Amino acid sequence: MPLSHLHDLDDDLLRRAARVRLACFDVDGTLTDGRIYLDSEGREIKAFNILDGQGLVLLRRHGIRVVLITARSGRAAELRAQELDVAIQSGVKDKRTAVGRLCAEMGIGLDEVSFMGDDLADLEAFKAVGLAVAPANAHAWTARHAHWHTRARGGEGAARELCDLLLGAHGHLPAILGDPA
Repeated sequence: MPLSHLHDLDDDLLRRAARVRLACFDVDGTLTDGRIYLDSEGREIKAFNILDGQGLVLLRRHGIRVVLITARSGRAAELRAQELDVAIQSGVKDKRTAVGRLCAEMGIGLDEVSFMGDDLADLEAFKAVGLAVAPANAHAWTARHAHWHTRARGGEGAARELCDLLLGAHGHLPAILGDPA
């Protein structure tokens, strides 16, 4: 997101983004396009967008904690989290409770959390956090509770849009882009 686009965003959205200290992301449908491939051995295969991965790394490097929270358990998501050096919680049935535990661990409030998700498993977390974000292809029942909707679809750069918003709201874009502040 170019610096100039930050001026086009709603002031409330920018205030919410500036408070975020913990960025949580659903995996399937958010960091992936939602499709799950199974090979003949029953092994799961997923495709992750490299732009999203760079965004998650940038958040981590600039002091925003990143946690992937997924209802599914699977080695592909765990390997991706390990590769990006971000935390993952797999097999989570109650994402709202998981986010609450992370807040308690960090000593922060739910208003300092962003959560990106796309379907009903993410709904209660959406209702609780300070910044709920839905990719363009999120299911309508969940998307209507989002504070912001990305232009990109899940697995196609949607997470990067949120990362760029957070980095911009925190004032990190000039340093990242090598622009004078």
